[in-house]
Amino acid sequence: MAPSTTWPSRLTWTNFKFSSERQLPPHVVARSPLMQAVFHEASLIAPSESRVLITGESGVGKEVVADVVHAWSARAGGPLVKVNCAAIPETLLESELLGHEKGAFTGAVAQRIGRFEQANGGTIFLDEIADMSAPLQAKLLRVTQEGRFNRVGSNTELQTNARILAATNRHLEEEVKAGRFREDLFYRLNVVELNIPPLRERPEDILALAGAFIAEFTQGKARFSASVQECLARYGWPGNVRELRNAMERAALVSLGELILPEHLPARVRSAAAATQMANIAETAEAQRLGEIERQAIFQALRKHDFNRTETAKALGISRRALLYKLQRFRELGFEVDPAK
Repeated sequence: MAPSTTWPSRLTWTNFKFSSERQLPPHVVARSPLMQAVFHEASLIAPSESRVLITGESGVGKEVVADVVHAWSARAGGPLVKVNCAAIPETLLESELLGHEKGAFTGAVAQRIGRFEQANGGTIFLDEIADMSAPLQAKLLRVTQEGRFNRVGSNTELQTNARILAATNRHLEEEVKAGRFREDLFYRLNVVELNIPPLRERPEDILALAGAFIAEFTQGKARFSASVQECLARYGWPGNVRELRNAMERAALVSLGELILPEHLPARVRSAAAATQMANIAETAEAQRLGEIERQAIFQALRKHDFNRTETAKALGISRRALLYKLQRFRELGFEVDPAK
């Protein structure tokens, strides 16, 4: 595979300059402090040869982080080979990674060079590593330990010096405890872990990403209404950046003008945002009701104790200072807190 010379259009980001003078590719969004911290850490580990385990929910951008780590490494001029372990049938994954000889199995009509050979001198990105079978985990362990492997159907030992970046949306430590993932391989891959937070935890990135996506799909012609911005901010985005991108693609397709309106968003985004708004209204109403109950209880205690602050505070089980603070708040709201003269 030839070295990557362009950034895929789906990598939607924005520039962020680090103290190390490294700069993110022009399409990368890292407005939130959480993502800025991720890329700062990436800038520290990229120059090394260490293996990196990239973790996070599905759709958060693990592949993007792998792209950046490779771009900032000394191997940037070499190939970046990507393999999605979950997308390839288990019976074919070994051949995909290690290659095979002609006649090694039914359908092997020619020799095939595996991904580890293709990645020699560069980086290999193994996505969804937890989906790898136990026998193949054992062979990958040998690659991480010795840099050696055999093509399927061959006794000839080959070598690779590819740097391994692995990713998963599962908790690998739990997979190890359950016996589904080798503990020794886990520690070989997890030299450094980069955890990518879900989109709901980095709200600063939501509108920035959405704006970049909609600009891509409309050639920069469309903009969001205020209602759409509120919907995007209120929705939880369980599918993370991938779901946001899909929603923006839909909005671009169904909108007729240059203004993106709430009806152009998927129904789940509109309904969830509306439900959140109603819940907030209900919470506000409940808080107001409880506040009124508290105010009535305090005034009842004040009258009972002839407006003596110390005795009232003791009766309510709060400090005198807390009572005085509450009375000041009532006074600011226009309530009479002193006995009529």
